[in-house]
Amino acid sequence: MRAGSCGGMGMKASHGFVALTIGSALAIAGCVQTDKPAADRDRKAPESVRAVEDDFPQRVYWGDTHLHTANSVDAFGLGARIAPEDALRFARGEAVTSSTGIRAQLARPLDFLVIADHSEGLGATKALYDTPRDQISDSLFLRWHDWMHEGIAGSLRAMSEMLSIAAGTENSGKVRAYFQNPEREKSIWLGHLKTVERYNEPGKFTAFMGFEYTLMDRGNNMHRNVIFRDGYDKVSTVLPAKPARRVTPDDLWEYMDAYERSTGGKVLAIPHNSNLSNGLMFELTQPGGGPMSAEYARKRAAHEPVVEITQIKGDSESHPFLSPNDEFAAFGDAGWEINNLLMSQPKKPDMFAGEYVREALKRGLLIEQRTGENPYRFGVIGSTDSHTGLSTADDDNWFGKHSDTEPRANRATDMIVPIMPGGRIGWNYLASGYAAVWAKANTRAAIFDAMMRREIYGTTGPRMTVRFFGGWDFGARDLRGDWVRAGYLRGVPMGGELKPSASRRPSFIISALKDPQGANLDRVQVIKGWVDGAGKAHERVFDVVWSSSGTRKLVRGKLSPVGDTVDLETATYRNTIGAPSLATIWSDPEFDPKQRSFYYLRVFEIPTPSWPAYDAVRYKVKLPPEVRVKQQERAYTSAIWYVPSS
Repeated sequence: MRAGSCGGMGMKASHGFVALTIGSALAIAGCVQTDKPAADRDRKAPESVRAVEDDFPQRVYWGDTHLHTANSVDAFGLGARIAPEDALRFARGEAVTSSTGIRAQLARPLDFLVIADHSEGLGATKALYDTPRDQISDSLFLRWHDWMHEGIAGSLRAMSEMLSIAAGTENSGKVRAYFQNPEREKSIWLGHLKTVERYNEPGKFTAFMGFEYTLMDRGNNMHRNVIFRDGYDKVSTVLPAKPARRVTPDDLWEYMDAYERSTGGKVLAIPHNSNLSNGLMFELTQPGGGPMSAEYARKRAAHEPVVEITQIKGDSESHPFLSPNDEFAAFGDAGWEINNLLMSQPKKPDMFAGEYVREALKRGLLIEQRTGENPYRFGVIGSTDSHTGLSTADDDNWFGKHSDTEPRANRATDMIVPIMPGGRIGWNYLASGYAAVWAKANTRAAIFDAMMRREIYGTTGPRMTVRFFGGWDFGARDLRGDWVRAGYLRGVPMGGELKPSASRRPSFIISALKDPQGANLDRVQVIKGWVDGAGKAHERVFDVVWSSSGTRKLVRGKLSPVGDTVDLETATYRNTIGAPSLATIWSDPEFDPKQRSFYYLRVFEIPTPSWPAYDAVRYKVKLPPEVRVKQQERAYTSAIWYVPSS
């Protein structure tokens, strides 16, 4: 495919990191070449494969629903040169060369991938970079073109000036005309979809079509990743939606509804980085104030059945301010809990409740008790939000958030993005996370449908196998038989709802297996939330099964630590503590059949080195004492809900 574009440069800082809109004002006189590389042109579409679905999910599929490539305006501006094709090849397990010239390969391929490039200014910075220099007559854009060709440092300088101008200078009008060129946008989008289609191989590797809707309110993160169940024939009839009128997701939901009506297809949205929304992501009220209505709660739940609970910019599970009795709250939040995404609005304590998933689950119960509808009955996943085109979440093989944080000696202690205000350092980034999906087959339909029914979980990188069933008559005998089949026949899996029963209290089948190539397990916890008769929400953390149970005991509700085998001199650990698997049947000792409640699992590994610890050994650098050098990686499952009879 070949396309031409001539245009100017524009950004809307209020609705996205950079919302680039090219119009005819920019004097780039030439046409932008968007021919695919030879490897892409020559790749054959796979033979039609019909992947047979199992009766019920028998294996977990691993993927990333949040990856950016050179087509994202900020990723390219921050040095990314990995195209969608190479991103797909990498996710499938092939070796590629990173944007900084390093050989990169996953130790284990992924099963599925969503390239979620920003819808605003799709391919815009890359288009400017690719335009022949003698065809650029405007001095401003010529300067950016030349800087980007100098490498990452020059790209950062160009991005800095773009952001500065977008914030309001004499050239802001020209910038607001930047990169909104419908012809080029359509060309890049259709070319991207064709590439994704060629790499989709049912039964072997699932390549989803999607984009990121970069909704922002004064720097408060309200971003969503949009994922289609469908292929090229349907998705090619629309362009990615871009935030425009409102600072709420209503416009996006209307776009999704229109797509489904016009094509008969299906689409879902995944909110992410709620921890940087400054209280706006999970509100108790309608946007703009007033009690949330049943209609609005129903609409949100229908469009957003999944939430990203962990990624590079910290976990969004809980926070010590909200869960003071939870010793494991706020994993990876260092540097992120002080401000919003763009460091433009300091965080206040009353904002935390609208930012974290556990509190959202509790708020959902409160809203449901009042309206009959729960807007926050969502499942959880992890994903990377990598802007390198490389989906990596393993600490010993982590390629960073953007290309300036690809492996190098001082990335742990340098400023995260030199062009943005200070306060966040490289080690504040997590090497996290991945999405785990219990699907009946490795296909778009099966994985999408599993997300819709919330039979999913997220990890901070390791690939632990976790199953969770709720029912009314599970007992120890079930673990000795075909307990998975029993879980489906006599109960509900993670993401499901338990109906009231005459039984005294529910019981749960809990099973966790270590990552086959990773660390042993420390413990499994059940997190419970409920609403009492007075309409107040509560939570409690239960340690339900743990390694070395003969010597480790609960003392005043706290379990003794598993131990620590990490050797920071070599960035290694030993699996001489912990357990390769943990399983139990657990019943809620405090169950009240009149109370709405939810239950989810949190699974911990033994301590392992963090990515800065691996860097310290690899590059022989000394790290400051505040740097996180070891951690307990974890998995979070989707909840099982109990709803009493009305």
